Amino acid sequence: MFDKFKSMGAMAALMKNKDALREAGDRVRAKMDATRVVGEAGSGAARCTATGTLKIVSVELSPALVMGMASDDKTHQLAGSLIAEAVNTALTLAQQRLHS
Repeated sequence: MFDKFKSMGAMAALMKNKDALREAGDRVRAKMDATRVVGEAGSGAARCTATGTLKIVSVELSPALVMGMASDDKTHQLAGSLIAEAVNTALTLAQQRLHS
């Protein structure tokens, strides 16, 4: 019985501090969004930068990697954009699967 009162007291304390908890959550989300990590493949031929919130912010491909596909900068940038979009879609689906 006293355990229930302790739990209720803890919940009441959390409710009093809900603004502080919300601010702390906002700080954590902002820090995660500001975090950047870089993944490499092919000895640096492909580089991908992601945020702590699992969003891809850039994809870089070496000219040698893209040479077989196209030799102009516009196609090089398009390839990077398409890869970033595909990776973001995959990350979104992965997040949805984790939360379901």
